[in-house]
Amino acid sequence: MSITEIIAMSIGLAMDSCAVSMCTGISMKKFKLKQAIITSFIFGLFQALMPVLGYFLGNTFIDLIRKVNHIISFLIFLIIGLNMIIENKEEVNGDRLSLKNIILLAIATSIDAFVIGITFSFLNANIKVAITFIGIITFILSFLGVKVGNIFANKFMEKPKYKKLVSSIGGIILILLGVKELLKYFL
Repeated sequence: MSITEIIAMSIGLAMDSCAVSMCTGISMKKFKLKQAIITSFIFGLFQALMPVLGYFLGNTFIDLIRKVNHIISFLIFLIIGLNMIIENKEEVNGDRLSLKNIILLAIATSIDAFVIGITFSFLNANIKVAITFIGIITFILSFLGVKVGNIFANKFMEKPKYKKLVSSIGGIILILLGVKELLKYFL
């Protein structure tokens, strides 16, 4: 694989992480650099580790993973998204996406990266170069996602009539990402 192909694939893999990171930004009352870095690091770490697992373990578990990966992602997105909407309060407390939930979401968004790792083993791709690009690009796009989500939320949170809607958007995004994963299962 060429560097251009690896970069393009890394951007594609990072898109779900970026969208989910926006949910973290939406749930913050005020932008928190430390939380943005931790969230971005976790997403980047899982996106980089999963291809390694796929590279070394994939051939053993490929049939099982193909059968259930989209369903697992759907359920994680659905549960956390519904939880965000159900716990919607007048005031956004910034805690609705806990570290545990961020890790679960990182797993859900990185299952595709596991499958990519299997492909790397077939192509004899340079796994070290690939996971470096995947991790860095996911970190950067996730960080931008947190910032954009927070800017969006703060712009609309000032208006009382939009307060509940905006604080539920993160949950809606997660549910839609889950539905997208479920549709992949049937298509």
